[in-house]
Amino acid sequence: MLDKTDTSIKAAVSQIPDGATIMIGGFGPAGQPAELIDALIEHGARDLVLVSNNAGNGDYGLAALLKSGQVRKIFCSFPRQADSWVFDGLYRAGKIELEVVPQGNLACRIQAAGSGLGAVFTPTGYGTLLAEGKETREIDGKHYVLEYPIKADFALIKAYQGDRWGNLVYRKSARNFGPIMAMAATTTIAQVSEIVELGALDPEHIVTPGIFVQHVVRVGTAQPAKEV
Repeated sequence: MLDKTDTSIKAAVSQIPDGATIMIGGFGPAGQPAELIDALIEHGARDLVLVSNNAGNGDYGLAALLKSGQVRKIFCSFPRQADSWVFDGLYRAGKIELEVVPQGNLACRIQAAGSGLGAVFTPTGYGTLLAEGKETREIDGKHYVLEYPIKADFALIKAYQGDRWGNLVYRKSARNFGPIMAMAATTTIAQVSEIVELGALDPEHIVTPGIFVQHVVRVGTAQPAKEV
């Protein structure tokens, strides 16, 4: 019987080795897999490369992971915000590497990895510092920059409900990067608020099919958190 559910969140992340590239879902705190991040901090894997929309807020979640000193480099679109003091301090001290990727390009490059594409041409960043050293091309009178897919060893994402096959549905804005990150990673670990019986999920509502998910772990209660 195919069953991708894990009873222990610690066990789910224990397979992550030093040096792994990890995609972490979330748009700020919305959809951020906070419990998986806490478990990763406790697990202690180091020299990590992260791919995320931003570089953490306050002292919790993603920011706490950065503060732990386990991260070597981060790819993100919004490294600096009003409450990104953890990242700011690490970056100014030369303790973390940063590659800024415009948000649309970040999504596009992750999607390219999940779709098996070799690369994509995008107009975003052309003529700026972000395009320095990259191949450019004029196509139909418009200038483009060649960008390569962003792949990961692991994706840590948050969904609302899942079943034992790994099929996932999301709640409102908590969906954000989760579906495309699941496609672009070798191993996807999803935390959910509720694990339901096989067949209970409306097929029309399933956003991430189980083929892209290797582990599902229930955290918290079945009551969904409010997302904005």
